[in-house]
Order: sequence, then structure tokens, then C-alpha cells
Amino acid sequence: MVNNIVKIFKAAILSLIVAFLFVIIICFSLMKIGKEKIDMAIYLLNIITVNENNIQTIKPVLEGNVLINYPTYGTKYATLKIESIGLELPVYYGANYTILKSGIAHDETSFFPGEGGSIILAGHNFKTFLANLPQAQVGDIIQLDTTYGKFNYQIYETKIVEETAVEEVPIQEEKEILMIYTCWPINNIGHADERYVVYANKIEE
Repeated sequence: MVNNIVKIFKAAILSLIVAFLFVIIICFSLMKIGKEKIDMAIYLLNIITVNENNIQTIKPVLEGNVLINYPTYGTKYATLKIESIGLELPVYYGANYTILKSGIAHDETSFFPGEGGSIILAGHNFKTFLANLPQAQVGDIIQLDTTYGKFNYQIYETKIVEETAVEEVPIQEEKEILMIYTCWPINNIGHADERYVVYANKIEE
């Protein structure tokens, strides 16, 4: 009888030890997974966060109009100016919610000023952003003061396009064209089905 009780007691103790070890293993595993997720979240936050103070210097490569030392995502690298309508706004590399709240977004799939291809910029139609963009006229000059030089563009066309009409803001490398767009109607609040687009050709100073 006593031996049976001892055996039962030993079995119970062994079960508790096994269960305890199992819980410890599970906890360590969860902590490892949690740390990886936290590290990933911090990494993603660093990617999408706008950094106004970190303005990187970009030096153009002389052969082929190719830039080196591209700015990191979310970094301010230029200032957009349209003197005819009193517009001056910071330009950030990339396009996400945080960037659009801070200034003008540079579509990361498009070219940089000086590279000889399409440059696509976008901004909110808010009062402090591109609300007065439709006041710009054909012939007006748009200036992009970048960390590696100044570039001038002359407006040759403006139009209203459907939100889904991606062919109206094409990415090509045959000619340097600056395209800036915002939501339309300009006083629209919330989702808009149309975009107001300004097109400008690069000109020499």
C-alpha cells in the first residue's frame, strides 16, 4: 500500500516537473517570437517615419544621368516651389500616410530630378498643401531645389483624370517630365474619384 502511494506521488511529481519544463519552453518560444515581431515593427517604423532633419546629400553620376546615394525612404530631399502661386513645400522620398501628412510625396517607382525620366509627386488638397495647385497656369515655372542641385520645369498642360487612370501619369525614361497631382474636386473632403494633374517639361536654367 505504502509502495503504491510512493509510486503515485513520484509519478505526480514527475508530471509536474514535465509540465513546468513545457511551460518554460513555451514561454521562451513566445518571448523569442515576440522579440522578433517587436524588432520587425521597429524596423518598419523606421522605414515609414518621416525624418525632416536627416537631409542626405545626393551626388549625380556624370555618366548616364544616374544618381548615387539615393535618399532613404521617408527622407526629405527637396523643396517644391511654384512662385506664381506662392507655393513652397518639402518633398519626401516615398509615398505613405505619414509622408502625405508632412508634405509632398515622391512616388518611389518614378525617377529623380536630373535622371531624364518621369517624376511623379503627390500631395493632399488641403489648404496648407496643394489647394492652390489649380491656380498654376501653362507657362508657369516649377522649381525643385534638391540636395544635389536645382531643376526647373515649365508647365505645358493641366487636366482632371480618373483616380484609376494610371496611364495619365506614365513612368517613362525617354523625356524628363514632372507630374504633380492632388485630389479633385479641390475642396473635396474624404475619398475622391478624380485627380488634378499638372504636367511640366524640364528646362535649362
